[in-house]
Amino acid sequence: MQKISIVGAGRVGETTAQILAEEELCREVALYDVREDVPEGVALDIFQTAPFFEFDCRLSGSNDPAILADSDLVVVTAGFPRKPGMSRSDVLAANVKIVDDVTDHIVEHAPNAIILVVSNPVDTLTYRVAQRTGWPRSRVFGQAGVLDASRMAAFIAEETGFSALDITTIVLGGHGDTMVPMPRYCTVNGVPVSTFIPADRLEAIIERTRKGGAEILALRKNSSAYDAPAAAVAAMVDAISNNRRRLMPCVALLEGEYGKHDIAMGVPCILDESGLRKVVELELNERERADFERSSAAVREDIERLASIV
Repeated sequence: MQKISIVGAGRVGETTAQILAEEELCREVALYDVREDVPEGVALDIFQTAPFFEFDCRLSGSNDPAILADSDLVVVTAGFPRKPGMSRSDVLAANVKIVDDVTDHIVEHAPNAIILVVSNPVDTLTYRVAQRTGWPRSRVFGQAGVLDASRMAAFIAEETGFSALDITTIVLGGHGDTMVPMPRYCTVNGVPVSTFIPADRLEAIIERTRKGGAEILALRKNSSAYDAPAAAVAAMVDAISNNRRRLMPCVALLEGEYGKHDIAMGVPCILDESGLRKVVELELNERERADFERSSAAVREDIERLASIV
């Protein structure tokens, strides 16, 4: 890619910019933020690490949305973060207005871009961006499952002592307490994870995965997670920028898959240079189906709230 723009120069946006630059996933990273001088400062600070990390990617920042022009991909991280005790849905009213403005700027200045939504509640806001742009789902999708799956993999590595590099996990559903970790599809170098972890401990890992973001928020107190979310975004960008055709759990607008229409939530997807190439349907057992239905109902409730907010 030539240019990737990041909307929101907060902690997630800044860390994402740093990783994208270090890994040289594009020639230019642009940061847009409404806070005066902040995006310029972030861009300058990161660019001054170039001699240490040996990258040639250029960085710029601005309070003018025109900086989004000619973007191949726009990562949307803008919005109010959660505070301890808040759910992702609690920030919906504030963040939908921010994301609406951001979406309009993208449509005006980068009409051919792919949009990757990170702002919470990500399922509902991905749906909102897709509806507001009218763009195909291949160009509008969200990040959640990649992060949730990485958290689950880390917990499994911690529990078993195995290398995190050998652990494959997948998480479906909404990005919240009703997410659906899929232990039946989780492996350690191809071997089912249930071979190594007793059922009760696996259930504890599933529950910890659901509350992974809240756990970090409670510990940090003044900040939600940003390192792992940024790394998850970078992994998705890498799949797109390098046309890797990777299978990754993403927030996608469903068009009949899993029996759902007119909703955006986490499902396995294939990412390549076109963006979201395809949604992959997994066979769900009775419990998985019930959990997925419960999760979709929670996402649907937030989507229905949109009409009363704006």
